[in-house]
Amino acid sequence: MKQTVALPNQDDLTRIESQRDWVRNHLTSEPQATYEALNEKLRLLQGILDAGWIEPHETLKLQCLGVTLGDSLVQKFGMEWIIVEDESGRDPAVRVPGTTIILFPLTMISKRVERGETVNVCELFDGVAKHVSDAEAVADRLK
Repeated sequence: MKQTVALPNQDDLTRIESQRDWVRNHLTSEPQATYEALNEKLRLLQGILDAGWIEPHETLKLQCLGVTLGDSLVQKFGMEWIIVEDESGRDPAVRVPGTTIILFPLTMISKRVERGETVNVCELFDGVAKHVSDAEAVADRLK
């Protein structure tokens, strides 16, 4: 099956928001306002991981963390949420608008935790951010 990319439909948006809420509800005061700050999103992710609230086999909860990581990338780079569909299914991803730069943040944390790795969220975010910046620079040169 060919890979197709589309904007999220209402069901997709509801699923993403539900996953976002699972993470956001770990905040103790003013969850919505606190969640708006990029550094708070990253701090919250690290706090959930460090507290051991999610076991490596809890893939769906780990993917909720990936939604927040995706929100951080959207905030930093002006990316947009999209849906990528292929023979494996239909998955949320983020894309730099007007490009083919697509990332799958839902699994960036989960795959590492499932492999038994310790995740440093800021290092992961900074590494991904560098790759996105580099790819954007290449894309700009090719225009």
